Amino acid sequence: MLQPQLTNPVFPASVFRLDNGLTLIHQEIPTTPVVVADVWVRAGSIHEPEPLFGMAHFLEHMIFKGTATLEPGMFDHNIENTGGVSNAATSYDYANYSLTTATTYIEDTLPHLGELLLNAAIPEDEFVRERDVVLEEIRASYDDPDSVGFQSLLQNIYQDHPYGRSILGNEQELMQHSPEAMRSFHRTHYQPENMTVVMAGGINQQLAWDLVNKSFCNFGEREDCPPMKPLAKPVISGVRRQELSLPNLEQARLLMAWLVPGVEQLRAAYGLDLLSVLLAEGRTSRLVRDLREEQQLVQGICSNFSLQREASLFTITAWLEPEYLEIVENLILSHLDDIFSQGINENQLARTRRLLCNDYAFSTETPNQLSGMYGYYNTIAQAELSVTYPQQIQSFTPHELQQLAKQYISPQNYAVTIIKPC
Repeated sequence: MLQPQLTNPVFPASVFRLDNGLTLIHQEIPTTPVVVADVWVRAGSIHEPEPLFGMAHFLEHMIFKGTATLEPGMFDHNIENTGGVSNAATSYDYANYSLTTATTYIEDTLPHLGELLLNAAIPEDEFVRERDVVLEEIRASYDDPDSVGFQSLLQNIYQDHPYGRSILGNEQELMQHSPEAMRSFHRTHYQPENMTVVMAGGINQQLAWDLVNKSFCNFGEREDCPPMKPLAKPVISGVRRQELSLPNLEQARLLMAWLVPGVEQLRAAYGLDLLSVLLAEGRTSRLVRDLREEQQLVQGICSNFSLQREASLFTITAWLEPEYLEIVENLILSHLDDIFSQGINENQLARTRRLLCNDYAFSTETPNQLSGMYGYYNTIAQAELSVTYPQQIQSFTPHELQQLAKQYISPQNYAVTIIKPC
């Protein structure tokens, strides 16, 4: 269960549950003539049973290949003709489809998006053609050393958990997929209880309610694709080390990663976000100041916290010459030891709080940003928690952060991937 929140700021949007179980989140912004319709589906790659690895991303491509009443390409044609924009993305925890258009066109375009999502035909000829497109994506990822390195790190840290697989799948897996299997996956997961539709911008509540009810009512017949194996919680004991040698690489990479809590411990997750910025964001952060600015051992260094539903990831990445790999890894661990033993300076923490709260303010200014934030939070937790972020960040003390660092960023339990030029 999520931990109790320290503050209860007013959630500016309205959350509704349709009769069929679909969630609608609406926020009117009268000053804009634009509407964003963001659809979030709990149908990411974490839901893929063996042998359907890569299916969630492939399905994202096939959603736009038409239905019995909507020809392939017609949705994109209509959106472009009205000056709108559509996008789609697949992650481990979700699939996301967004539509941005002038308010005057939303009643004509949203029903088409609903039709595609609910009643995707997945025709065989389009399936074969689009499979070649996805195969090319997979091959292109093999040519990107940073992509190869990060995927190797994920495999090293998550092992058999779905977060350790490539969202794209691989060539062998993709060639085994069939239109029938994809239709089954679609009818299993693209159901109303798995969907959140966010409407933000120049549209009033009644129109948004009526339009979503109209556009997301005729779901296809439900199926149950092969069951997933129970997910074992990933655990790291000791230091998992791997080294890659890749061509077309000018500098080495050092990637260090720790398994940290998912949304079930949201308070800890927010604290880890603070630690990430405190360590390596900006010239005055600990690692940047020491390793790049003063000692000039790295060309660049950054830290990142990635919140996920099941098990989140805390990473530190450095770009450097190969001869500095060992010393930089040891210096990073030394900085962590300093936090454990000496704590965190209040001035450093104040700077970090300010940076994160400013970033939050800048990332919640537009309908696109708001709809993305609400949909993401509602897919992995609940939408109302999205607005508690600034108050949570402001409430952390140096002592609490020090304890979080000791608990989750252990120098004895982490994974490291080193990438060297051939």
